[in-house]
Amino acid sequence: MPVGEGQREASEAPSRRSLKVSVERWPIRGSFTLARGSKQEAVVVVVVIKDGVHTGRGECVPYARYGESVAEVVRAIEACAGLITAGDGREALAARLPPGGARNALDCALWDYEAKSTGRSAAELAGLPALKPVETALTISLGAPEEMAARATAAASRYPLLKLKLGGEGDEARLAAVRQAVPKARLIADANEAWRPQDLERLLRAAAAAGVELIEQPLPAGEDGTLARMAHPVPLCADESVHDRKGLAAIAHRYDAVNIKLDKAGGLTEALATAAEARALGLKLMVGCMVGTSLAMAPALLLAQGADWVDLDGPLLLAQDREPGLAYEGGKVFPASPALWG
Repeated sequence: MPVGEGQREASEAPSRRSLKVSVERWPIRGSFTLARGSKQEAVVVVVVIKDGVHTGRGECVPYARYGESVAEVVRAIEACAGLITAGDGREALAARLPPGGARNALDCALWDYEAKSTGRSAAELAGLPALKPVETALTISLGAPEEMAARATAAASRYPLLKLKLGGEGDEARLAAVRQAVPKARLIADANEAWRPQDLERLLRAAAAAGVELIEQPLPAGEDGTLARMAHPVPLCADESVHDRKGLAAIAHRYDAVNIKLDKAGGLTEALATAAEARALGLKLMVGCMVGTSLAMAPALLLAQGADWVDLDGPLLLAQDREPGLAYEGGKVFPASPALWG
């Protein structure tokens, strides 16, 4: 179970909305390893908005790669207590906070609160039809080729789409070993900025030979200009190189797709707008996540309805998810019940 830290509450009157922020720690099953290192727990920040009758919740995962810390995210959320108690909405929030985890948790809590207080689903509020289950990738952590092949073999019977975490050196062997182990599985891969320009063509050839459908962020953000001047034998997807709508135009000629994450974009509101803009630029869509609970994944299912690839497996990587959580079955993730979100 999570261990709560530093719960803080700010409210002005029982008839007005109140804001509560808490930090939770959710152990990961085993460990989660990518090119930047390993971790054994997911540290998430949860926002609860109440008015005495209705409750809305949102969750974010502060991410050091994006310059965030848990303490800074909590402070940013607390600074918005007056905005929440005054009854302001998502538009005011976007003007107050930059894209990132703090805005994501608040934005998603406001969506949930509006759904609960109006009796309409979040999908309806967003102008979407009833949500359907979507196929999600299952992540295979970075490891030795034989380790990744064994994990892929164990997962492939339940998850036809696997996402391989890569790390640069040794990736050719990893790709070949996994493909040999699971010849029928669909594969996508995430290099997490670990490849280098001099190795790019060789590694892309290896990915193509392994039948990989998509490679996320092969080069470090800010060092990916070369992608615009070379052929892509495997489609390339921007992750760290773009966060929200403002960054799309700069990367559209370098990449074939963009990974939209609510924690990067600053919530469902901006993520939906980013998806629409990405489509207009001719980019394909991937919907991704940090390692978090079902509360963090549930809003992203609205975004995932029209995505080309979905990677919302965060709860599957945890030793235990919150209750109620999302249902995963047959390689698909099912829409949330109102008791969870939306």
